[in-house]
Amino acid sequence: MQLSEGDIVEGKVTGITKFGAFVELEPGVTGMVHISEVAPTFVREISEHLSEGQTVRAMVLSVGENGKIALSIKRLAAPRKSSPPVRRDRDRAMPKGDSQPQSFEDMLSQFKQKSDERMSDLKRTMEGKHGGYSRRRGSRG
Repeated sequence: MQLSEGDIVEGKVTGITKFGAFVELEPGVTGMVHISEVAPTFVREISEHLSEGQTVRAMVLSVGENGKIALSIKRLAAPRKSSPPVRRDRDRAMPKGDSQPQSFEDMLSQFKQKSDERMSDLKRTMEGKHGGYSRRRGSRG
């Protein structure tokens, strides 16, 4: 069996360990799925996701010179629907209710205003906690 990175393969789980699962792709050819490549979520126990004898599809991550085959099941998994939608810059550039996107200058002006407000809040907070940098430094001599 000639494998290369990115190939999609199917095999049977032949063993489960703390660090991964072994998958027989064909008689005499076994690959390993590391625990971090089992599922798109955090995996504490592999046995909660895979079982011996189960047939799985996986992507070949690498084939080492020594014949070791690294596989990934999670790279073939569909994206989770519970994750929030990705916000794009163009979504932020269009104010609610307007049909025209804002100009770059308008967005830059808003960014600068928000940044100045945050910096002044941060300075006020830091002065309240530490008594102000300039007062402390002046008292030391």
